[in-house]
Amino acid sequence: MEASESSAKSPRALHQHQNHSLNLLNDHFNNISEAPPGEQQRAVMNSSTQLQYEDHKSKASKRYLPLLVVNYMCLFVGSVSSSLLSRYYFVHKGSSRWLSTWVQSAGFPLLIPTIYLPYFLKCTERRPFTHFTPKVLVMSIFIGFMLGLNNLLFSWGNSYLPVSTSSLLLSSQLVFNLLLSVIIVQQKITFSNLNSVILLTLSSVLLGLSSSHDRQSGLTHAKYFIGFFSTIGAGLLFALYLPVMEMVYRKVYCYQMVMEMQLVMEVAATALATIGMAFDGGLSEIKRESVMVFDKGPTVYWATVFSNVITWQLCFMGTAGMVFLTSSLTGGICMTALLAMNVLGGVLVYGEEFGGVKAVSTVLCAWGFCSHLFGLYVKTKEEKEKEKTNHGMEMAHMANDTV
Repeated sequence: MEASESSAKSPRALHQHQNHSLNLLNDHFNNISEAPPGEQQRAVMNSSTQLQYEDHKSKASKRYLPLLVVNYMCLFVGSVSSSLLSRYYFVHKGSSRWLSTWVQSAGFPLLIPTIYLPYFLKCTERRPFTHFTPKVLVMSIFIGFMLGLNNLLFSWGNSYLPVSTSSLLLSSQLVFNLLLSVIIVQQKITFSNLNSVILLTLSSVLLGLSSSHDRQSGLTHAKYFIGFFSTIGAGLLFALYLPVMEMVYRKVYCYQMVMEMQLVMEVAATALATIGMAFDGGLSEIKRESVMVFDKGPTVYWATVFSNVITWQLCFMGTAGMVFLTSSLTGGICMTALLAMNVLGGVLVYGEEFGGVKAVSTVLCAWGFCSHLFGLYVKTKEEKEKEKTNHGMEMAHMANDTV
């Protein structure tokens, strides 16, 4: 594996990999003295190659932060834009929830350049879909169907609720994300994590208590609560999706493979949405809606649909990258923090009401995110100091063993 492939790994993952490799090298050097003279030279040469490989890994880790920033920017732009565009579709009399579900994953062809360009540009020797085993394929398809169901629930919620309400309700997934992360990936509970989850959950509770004053005109009580609980359901399912993805990504060794898995997942989610659209009238119903129902005309209709495809792809691409590079909890907290931007977007773009309760909810949301950022900063600083100390001790120990 070349350095460019390992650049996507976090420092923690690189350090774990280095520990494993150094242990193997220690065993290898201990066995050199027992080998015949002709094989001792080959053994030493192989050891030098492995040490050089580790140096490449260490240099490549410098690209970790830029890649993290790029993924967060994709998440930021995709999350805010996709929520506003989805709401725009329903505000102007779009009504197909299956189409709204379909656009969330139909942008999977945009992932193809991220998979094949590194290989064709000679940035890596790894061929696309190398080590993509049948087990990984089955897991990706299963998670893709789960993602498709999550997209459908989100579409139902977004069709009935204002963007600001829907966005803040989705932050309820964070407490479940923390619990499931503890169970599935043994996430450690720290004060900053717990404080962040409590604040962000309180933000949703406050919004729920004032929800009866936030309905659109003409929307029945029953439909409002269908949207309310559909959004909660989407948040809970996404809370399960994130730690499951973290568990799967622990067996993935390069960012390119993350995009390959994401491609398969979105193909599965798109297939599910396509089947639903077929039962809901298919392409003919969509054409009829663009001409006769959507009040901005067919040109704006198709521009909205295709723009939504791109923005949703950016959102899910950024989410996958964040989980791979950090953790499922950090990914969930970053997404929840962006909900405050969605609230402001709903107010600025659609003139939604921004009363005292939403203001307090937004402040709690920002406070919770800052709490997590501070805890993450302290943890990262401690890990770097520990990593330097451990790495120095391991190199000294290995040098002593080779003498």
